[in-house]
Amino acid sequence: MSKLNITCLAFLLGITTVSFAGGILTNTNQSIHFNRMFAREGTIGIDGVYSNPAGVAFMGSGWHLSVNNQSAFQTRTIRSGMQVLGLDGTPFHVPMSMFGGDENGVKTFKGEASAPIVPSIQVAYNREKWGFQASFAVVGGGGKATFNKGLGSFERTVSLIPMMLNGMGLRSETPGYSVSSYLNGQQFIYGLQLGTTYRINDNLAVYGGARFNYIANKYEGRISNITANILGKDENLYDYFGMLETRYAGTPMGEKISNARMMVADKYLDCTQRGWCIAPVIGIDWKYNNLNIGARYEFTTKFNIENKTKRDDTGMFADGVNTPGDLPGIFTVGVQYEFMPSLRASLGYHYFFDKSARMANDKQKLLKSNTQEFLAGVEYDINDIVQVSIGGQKTHYGLGDGAFLNDMSFVTSSYSVGFGAGVKVAKNMQLNLAYFWTMYDTFKKSGNQTMELAGQQLQTVCTDEFTRTNKVFGIGLDIDF
Repeated sequence: MSKLNITCLAFLLGITTVSFAGGILTNTNQSIHFNRMFAREGTIGIDGVYSNPAGVAFMGSGWHLSVNNQSAFQTRTIRSGMQVLGLDGTPFHVPMSMFGGDENGVKTFKGEASAPIVPSIQVAYNREKWGFQASFAVVGGGGKATFNKGLGSFERTVSLIPMMLNGMGLRSETPGYSVSSYLNGQQFIYGLQLGTTYRINDNLAVYGGARFNYIANKYEGRISNITANILGKDENLYDYFGMLETRYAGTPMGEKISNARMMVADKYLDCTQRGWCIAPVIGIDWKYNNLNIGARYEFTTKFNIENKTKRDDTGMFADGVNTPGDLPGIFTVGVQYEFMPSLRASLGYHYFFDKSARMANDKQKLLKSNTQEFLAGVEYDINDIVQVSIGGQKTHYGLGDGAFLNDMSFVTSSYSVGFGAGVKVAKNMQLNLAYFWTMYDTFKKSGNQTMELAGQQLQTVCTDEFTRTNKVFGIGLDIDF
């Protein structure tokens, strides 16, 4: 059941995460090496501090450092529609057509997300059999997303207002409505990882460590100026109902109008969320001649996110309230084979334990299966100065019938392709450049929904089509001391 005021509140629950590559809450692209090759789980390099930490033990003695920045730009496109059953032949059958929707009542909503600065740093020190590592990166989220024209989940109920007014005798030959809505949200999960490697022999090394994760979200939004065409004139409903409230004060009609007026009042939100947790990480690497195999496991980590609310007209973000926001566990394994000193190929696999990570309202239970990723990459040294690489990744989400998805928070399965180059700018220094883009599936969702407006239950059919775009540019510098 959906009421007008409840839907207004739901609009401001948008999770506007910018995610790059990985599971539902996880960024796996922590270096430019990943961006230009993808399959790094079985490789030996400084970026392995994240992707293959045990393999870093086989790098030379001394200090190794990698500094990286990525710039990501995304769009999210949702085509939302609604049909009210039993109202065929009237404007109220496909009500969203009255405010920008097509003749079938389907309207396009678009959000833009950008993260021009997403830094990461990896550092390692090896001495004899022991090694020590640290990394800092944005391990989840990573930017801002803005919806300048609202979302379909909010507008569906607002679009029913002209029908309600018609039932109140406030008819119009050209029924219509409008609303101004806006949401700007950002989510960052910062990760500081510390760990130690031990090289058991010339072929085998192990790793143990932990990552401190700190989550910082901020949401600012508004819903304002809900209008409708009444008797041929566009009226601000809050003001119009105010006039009627005065006219019918002290009567049963006045009380109903007062309730209706509160539902269409402007609403604002200003809320930040904070939380932290520590996730254990273990790894192993085995190398033999031209073959290297690495594996890593991050434990599912439970933690809650606490609201710090300055203003909340929605009643949904009470100050001090905690909600679950676990980080899902990850298992990765990869293999690299060196066909010749200048040519290497890699394969990788990621498995995310998303269904074991608690979400608000146990949303994770709506997933059909956990996320899986399949990766491949090739790297070739043109000469002693320049190397080039290319790679790809297939991400498959277990979305089932789509009940997990809504226009405020959605993912779809995808393919990613990346390429780039490494250029030695000094004997101990390499500059890395990369670009990758992601091609997302379009996920179609449809279902019946009972909506309630002014005491009347309406049977509707709601449809959504979800898709996204993603482009990432990266630059980084590796230094050996």
